[in-house]
Amino acid sequence: MHEYGSTSPDPRTELRADCDRCFGLCCVALPFARSADFAIDKGAGEPCPNLRSDSRCGIHTRLRPAGFSGCTVYDCFGAGQHVSQVTFGGVDWRSGPTERARRMFDVFPVVRHLHELLWYLNEALTLPAARPVHADVRRLLSATERLTRGTPEELAALDVGAHRQEVGELLLRTSELVRAGTGGGRRKDRRGADLMGARLKGADLRGASLRGALLIAADLTGADLRGADLIGADLRDTDLTDADLTGALFLTQPQLNAARGSAGTRLPDSVSRPGHWTSRG
Repeated sequence: MHEYGSTSPDPRTELRADCDRCFGLCCVALPFARSADFAIDKGAGEPCPNLRSDSRCGIHTRLRPAGFSGCTVYDCFGAGQHVSQVTFGGVDWRSGPTERARRMFDVFPVVRHLHELLWYLNEALTLPAARPVHADVRRLLSATERLTRGTPEELAALDVGAHRQEVGELLLRTSELVRAGTGGGRRKDRRGADLMGARLKGADLRGASLRGALLIAADLTGADLRGADLIGADLRDTDLTDADLTGALFLTQPQLNAARGSAGTRLPDSVSRPGHWTSRG
């Protein structure tokens, strides 16, 4: 396994989900309710009926038509394989005492939070404009890596919210440094804004802060989001057809998977074009 923050070409390699090295933890540990995203109710710690004995999904190729679109937008940032292979040493939750399985399910979301923070911190180190805070970024990156290597007991007791807040403050400083180079008139502050269903077709949002903004079902067709801060933005059903997200800050794969887009949507190199996006705008 690569060490996070190592000298490998992309230290985020281990922060990508590898279902072949996981025991289907997201399909067991996490709850979901019958809705537009899930066809059934499932409690935390209860295996999804679609989970096979080999830890793979029995309807993976048809999740959306089967009513499980929520599964297609989820990403564990590699927490599944880490908990399965590192924290619990490759021992399947199906074997052994019930208490160990329960602890594995409790630890999984904690590690998922930590891995998401590692993703953001690694991205921050790739941003030249953020050099003034790179020393602090490396410090918190190392601290977060150490936390992921904790024992099941240590991880279960971790106040991940407090650590997330500390990292969040540093990422905000990072964002301000980077967006300062986009031009004063373009640094719109839309942090936490309720933009559900907003008509923003062709909008100039270069360098805007959209941290935590609700953009559910918003029309961002052809919008210019270059250099915009999208950390925590809710992009469910957001129309990104032909939008330009080049250099967008802290954009993650789960956010894109929840949105709609096209072949004309321009994306940062760190993310992939979702398979369900249309080939034409």
